[in-house]
Amino acid sequence: MKYLLNSLFFLSFSVFAQNYDAVLKKYDTFNGVVLVANQGKIEYLKGAGLANRQEGIRMTPQTKFRICSITKTFTAVLVLQLMEEGKLKLTDKLSKFLPDYQGEAKEKVTIHQLLTYSSGMENLDQNNEAMYALKYPLDSIVRKYCSGKLVSEPGTQFSYKNADYILLGKIIEAVTKKPFEQVLQEKILDKIGVQNSGLLSNAKIVKGLANSYLYDTLRREYANDDPYWIENFYASGAMFSTVEDLLTFDQAIFKHQILTKPTVELMLKSYPELWYVAYGFWVSENTFAGKKIQCADRQGSISGSNMSWLHLINENRTFIVFSNTDATKLNDLRAELVETSLAK
Repeated sequence: MKYLLNSLFFLSFSVFAQNYDAVLKKYDTFNGVVLVANQGKIEYLKGAGLANRQEGIRMTPQTKFRICSITKTFTAVLVLQLMEEGKLKLTDKLSKFLPDYQGEAKEKVTIHQLLTYSSGMENLDQNNEAMYALKYPLDSIVRKYCSGKLVSEPGTQFSYKNADYILLGKIIEAVTKKPFEQVLQEKILDKIGVQNSGLLSNAKIVKGLANSYLYDTLRREYANDDPYWIENFYASGAMFSTVEDLLTFDQAIFKHQILTKPTVELMLKSYPELWYVAYGFWVSENTFAGKKIQCADRQGSISGSNMSWLHLINENRTFIVFSNTDATKLNDLRAELVETSLAK
């Protein structure tokens, strides 16, 4: 009987894998890694395409990627951990931790408003190539690109920008008196036991890190990414990871392993007036398989590096798609993976 049950399990697993394979094959330009998990257990894990076109190195499930703005979720967790420790309040103003900050937001903008992209500061960094074309010291980035005038009342309007999370990184350093990279390592990466994630710099050699490419849809040709300084993204977008490490982080959040349940509920509180943003996620109801499902969504993109992460909150299903090109609409692929998962 045990043998029969095991055989049925593997047959069932094989059929589901074939269904996911069929979805993936529809996206013939996809280069990257896909992970589907149910209750934290991997149902599907597959790499497709090339991690390095110059050398013909193929993708594997262990390929590392620049995870871009998914970094912001790690930053949000660090802030909330410090809140739990009583070292800061979400109502605290910038001035409490950054007394030398020169921007108009100094006495007006709170940590909550930084977390929800509602600081009201002028957007000087988003899509600003100059900010990333030259290597700047962090304090220069803060002074030049994160200290703009207020263009709206703090807390009233959503305006997505890296500057808000760069400032949160500076606050984390001020509170802990440690570099952001060290705090990230000690308070999250070491605690959840992942070894294939960290903070990037252009000087750091990371074995197994995928190259990134831009895709010309007319010529159907790939080109190398334009050069940029990844460290300038700092706490807003400078991390690398694997899909399996991100699943571990996902489960650490949603199973309350690195934040308490009340804090996770606070993290996932959605603000419809601010485009349904939460802390480190967007949280809203999406329709899949004919029913509305509450989802936590986080995406990231820097040139050819494109990431998509979706967690179905009540179902505890996780969908992670990492790509090293801009050739495929990842959200379309992700949506089909969700439908396939829920159809079981």
